[in-house]
Amino acid sequence: MKYVTFGTQSSETSGTTPSTPGQRVFAEALVKELNELGLEEISIDEHSYVMASLPANTDDASIPTIGFISHLDTSPDMAGENVKPRIVTYEGGDICLNADRNIVLSPAMFPEMLEYAGQDIIVTDGTTLLGADDKAGIAAIISAMAYLKEHPEIKHGKVRIGFTPDEEIGQGADHFDVQRFGCDWAYTVDGGQMGELEYENFNAASAKISFKGLNVHPGTAKDKMINAALLATQFASWLPAEQRPEHTEGYEGFFHLIGMEGSVEEASLSYIIRDHSRELFEQKKDLLKQLVTRMNEAYAGSTTLVLKDQYYNMREIVEPKKHIVDLAFQAMEAIGVTPKVQPIRGGTDGARLSFMGLPCPNLFTGGHNFHGRYEYLPVPSLQKSMETVIKIVELAAK
Repeated sequence: MKYVTFGTQSSETSGTTPSTPGQRVFAEALVKELNELGLEEISIDEHSYVMASLPANTDDASIPTIGFISHLDTSPDMAGENVKPRIVTYEGGDICLNADRNIVLSPAMFPEMLEYAGQDIIVTDGTTLLGADDKAGIAAIISAMAYLKEHPEIKHGKVRIGFTPDEEIGQGADHFDVQRFGCDWAYTVDGGQMGELEYENFNAASAKISFKGLNVHPGTAKDKMINAALLATQFASWLPAEQRPEHTEGYEGFFHLIGMEGSVEEASLSYIIRDHSRELFEQKKDLLKQLVTRMNEAYAGSTTLVLKDQYYNMREIVEPKKHIVDLAFQAMEAIGVTPKVQPIRGGTDGARLSFMGLPCPNLFTGGHNFHGRYEYLPVPSLQKSMETVIKIVELAAK
């Protein structure tokens, strides 16, 4: 409840790390809290990456050093300042988030709400997101460290924790010092519904297609004008409609049009490309190149493509070390949580960190409807997230 009151919405346009000053404020507050908790090797660097250690309480040198990571920022997709959370004891039916604006959280739209009847859940006031993505992860990790400090009878090796800026804009791993973090492996605590355990994610790329037109007075434009805005709409129509996000699920990838600008003289389309299969991912990028060639054959020199890979599926790194996923699976079962092993239809810091030498599956926080006003967090699910961290640490020592 305290963490979400920090305004930490990240920005894709600032060009700094962290991308917004609120993330630094939050990072410094966490450093103070970690010091009060009595953790060791606490650090914050110039980019607001926070790291700390819970030292081992056993002399067994064979116990691996493991880490837990969450991110400081909230999504730029929805307002994240002046968050006003409240706890509701949910009894089924609708929850009025904001009477003045007639904003209602309803199982008619989100039927999974009914699974939490009788539980306390944290909700917004309908004007902002909640920020459980990923402040719930930070809460689970810090609460787990506090519990382990208070219960020395639970033997464990050294545990490292890390909090990163700018995950929501794909830059959370940009300045993460894997060597200094010093772990055999880690887990991001950045998932959703209770039980989620993920070690597969999309391969991801961004694409910007730019079009140049030729503007002539429409009264004398016959056989002369080239309308860049129309070239853009034609190009968009060539991409397979069934491969849009609104028509895909599970392992299915997509082309997602996230922005467009256009006039007769100039136009552009911005896409993100996603697929779990590396082969299908490469095919999607090849299709864009082929369509650019096709447009230039019809209108010479009209179309250019800037294509940039963003991250890759961590499965190829994690699967050879599947025991780290099995450990999390066993931990969840031990505390009465049914693991839901599934692919992430998105990305996480863990994907890039895995390719940087730190294998990093993803654990649940318990939250729902991230990045929007209808975000909510069942309190017992967050409790189980904390317990999962504790049990992983305990089992790793055995």
